[in-house]
Order: sequence, then structure tokens, then C-alpha cells
Amino acid sequence: MTEIERIKQIIKEDILIKRLELEDITAEEIKDNAPLFGEGLGLDSVEALDVVAGLEQFFGIKLQGVSPQEFQKHLYSVETIAQYVVNNKGKGHTC
Repeated sequence: MTEIERIKQIIKEDILIKRLELEDITAEEIKDNAPLFGEGLGLDSVEALDVVAGLEQFFGIKLQGVSPQEFQKHLYSVETIAQYVVNNKGKGHTC
């Protein structure tokens, strides 16, 4: 399993399913490029904050001071979150 695949698995299982208590869906059912908000997985703004807290907990990644447009871009899908983690993990800076 590559690093990006491992990160995606953590995002799906630990952050989305366990942290948000999405009991009616499996990690396999969450498509990497599917939108997480609105028409996609249907997450709301409160759940977005929980996703951000999960990113900080699991990867040390922070999204403080981000414009709403950048926030939406980085949290669009599992793929965009994973790419953000790979690009910023261990750098110790916020978006």
C-alpha cells in the first residue's frame, strides 16, 4: 500500500466513518473523487469542522486562516484531502 493509499484509508475509516459515526457506509463505498459535501456524501458544515479536527489529530495538518474557497477546494473529496496531507505533512505550517 502506497503512502497516499494509506492516507486515503485513514481519511475514510478513521475520520469519515468512525469520527463522524457514518455507520451506513463502508470505506469501499466512499469513492476517492466523490464530493464529500452537498450532493456527494452529504456532509454539512459541522461535520467539516470534525474532519478538520481529524486531520489535525491523525496527520498534524491544520487549515487555520484558510479562505472559504481554499477550504472547499482542499476538503472537496478524499482525493483532495489526501493530496493536501501529502503536500503539507511534516512541514508544520498551516494552509
